[in-house]
Amino acid sequence: MSELSLAAMRTWLAAPMGQDVSEAIGRLRRAPDVQQIAVMPDVHLAEDVCIGVVVATSTLIYPQAVGGDIGCGMLAVAFDVDAGRLDDPGTAGQVLAALGRAVPARRRNRRAAVAPPGDLDQMTLSDPSLEAMRRQDGIIEFATLGSGNHFIELQSDEDGRLWLMVHSGSRGMGPAIRKHHLSRGDDVGGALRALEAASDQGARYLGDVAWARRFADASRRAMAGEVATVVEAVLGAPVCWDTVITTDHNHVSRERHGGRDVWVHRKGAMPASRGQAGVLPGSMGSASYHVEGRGLDAALCSSAHGAGRALSRTAARAKVTDREFRRQMQGVWYDYRLSEQLRDEAPAAYKDIKAVLRAQSDLVKVTRALQPVLNYKGV
Repeated sequence: MSELSLAAMRTWLAAPMGQDVSEAIGRLRRAPDVQQIAVMPDVHLAEDVCIGVVVATSTLIYPQAVGGDIGCGMLAVAFDVDAGRLDDPGTAGQVLAALGRAVPARRRNRRAAVAPPGDLDQMTLSDPSLEAMRRQDGIIEFATLGSGNHFIELQSDEDGRLWLMVHSGSRGMGPAIRKHHLSRGDDVGGALRALEAASDQGARYLGDVAWARRFADASRRAMAGEVATVVEAVLGAPVCWDTVITTDHNHVSRERHGGRDVWVHRKGAMPASRGQAGVLPGSMGSASYHVEGRGLDAALCSSAHGAGRALSRTAARAKVTDREFRRQMQGVWYDYRLSEQLRDEAPAAYKDIKAVLRAQSDLVKVTRALQPVLNYKGV
């Protein structure tokens, strides 16, 4: 295929792309109807379509360019208390233990399930099998954290104020939606499958994506509410809901860029329209940032969604010993008993978040810097 048939691409890189990433993006550039690609500085290899890539199409929808964890995203909110209150080991231990009880990582007991907002029940999924899963797994996984790189973190801003950051997604529902619709897509080559947006199948997928995004957002808000109850009980500090920032980074939406309407797929990329608030996490041992979008059309008004992995989970476990992990996490409270299981989430497994910010200085501006104080992850 000639160079003329490749989709237009712009990159914002914090480090050179590896050969495997370059090849994966090359396959995507040659896919039918792919009009434009923006590669974010946190780009790294993932199944089919890399994380940290934004894709614009005219008529086709690529579920693989959204990924399985549809609606995965971030929520940040402040508390009316000084983060220094968590300097005390006993107090930090109380909060950490209470978080483990308040926000399960996997599933809730059905009798202890958190009720989702009523509008989620009014949004019907496209297939009876998905509806059955929603009534089962969707109920007991709602307001649960998940594992991997998902987390609840308490942080300190530059003024010493305590903030919460939550990273989670649509749990088992998102991957089930992806699998269901991917099996009904057309094989377009390069290990990719696509749906016509204007077809019944495309409409069904888009409807299910809208539900999954709403589910994930409501789940993050419900978890934030559970954390707020813990913080108020232990520290006597109320949450300040008027400070909430929320965004997601795995979705597809109809947007206007460059004077045309396109389907924008973001997989591990955050929307960054002019003035739009966002949350950019580092790692469980490094700084995170609140940002504001600059609205750069060449990047499809997008940003990195975090630092991005520098090492695969296998490579991180081979390189980072338990002792080294503890050293990297010095100064941050976490459940030390889980050090062995958390080594693949070590700070060294991620890119330098400051390098990511430098690489995309024309995409977002920093509005607040935060340092981790206490981190809770599910395993």
